Amino acid sequence: MQNNLQKIVMAQKEIEKVVKGKSQKISKIIAAILAKGHILLEDVPGVGKTTTALAFSKVMNLSYGRVQFTPDVLPTDITGFSMFNKQTGAFEYKRGAVMCNLFLADEINRTSPKTQSALLQVMEERKITIDGKNFVIPEPFIVIATQNPLGSAGTQKLPDSQLDRFMIKISMGYPDKKNEIDILKGGSDAKKYERISQILTSDDILSARADVDAMHVADNVYEYIEELITATRECEYVKVGLSTRAGIALTNLAKSYAYLTGKSFVTPEDVVRAFYDVSEHRLALNNKAKMNNMDCKKVLDFVRSKVEVPIVQTVVNN
Repeated sequence: MQNNLQKIVMAQKEIEKVVKGKSQKISKIIAAILAKGHILLEDVPGVGKTTTALAFSKVMNLSYGRVQFTPDVLPTDITGFSMFNKQTGAFEYKRGAVMCNLFLADEINRTSPKTQSALLQVMEERKITIDGKNFVIPEPFIVIATQNPLGSAGTQKLPDSQLDRFMIKISMGYPDKKNEIDILKGGSDAKKYERISQILTSDDILSARADVDAMHVADNVYEYIEELITATRECEYVKVGLSTRAGIALTNLAKSYAYLTGKSFVTPEDVVRAFYDVSEHRLALNNKAKMNNMDCKKVLDFVRSKVEVPIVQTVVNN
């Protein structure tokens, strides 16, 4: 466990060589990856979304696929397709871009809903079905998608079923003054990725994921998670609360946060931290929330106040 944690710390430092001033964002992405989640990066163009995804692919030495989503991208560009081979007299599978370890869906909300739906099965089941045949995606499999804010030219809202498959949504934000100056000094350095060393392998990621899976969660912490999920569904300001899939994501991400802080068990503080990260892109607020100037964070604060925080007495040592 300690060896994996040391490598993860080193990996983050490598990524920060090209993604300046975003250590908290990078930590969240790492936590989501170890929790077997997918990541949605939302922000205006030019703030480092694609750079971040490329840096992760380099430091983790993962096989990498990328599609720039535009209105003319087809589902088969993502999943692949069957083609008849005259010599063998049989159909053969031609690999799509998603057949890799890390798939970058660049500007995912610029393509059609039909093409977006090509990702639904693979993000959930880690496999694709073509002409009745299943093709398993290599592990680990991670989707990092970028999108421009809704309302930008040519964008359309992702369906709820798609959003629910992303464990977290992160807004990169603009860098602070010092880091932006550093970025300006570097300019459009095409060789910046060469400064990043490979730290992790696929086996390292799978090993760290096994460590996260093994994190102890007390029964009253499971109850706390369930009560938070239920409270979102019953909240007077919420139109659509969190799904069971969101509850699973919350549990896994809380485990990951506990693991990355060196604990062997999940605390309510880990749950609270994960609660905000998995909820903000999933929660649908109603008109009452808008009338009372309640944004998503305020609603989540309100939900938290309705649920009693448990006391965790059991400590499990590895």
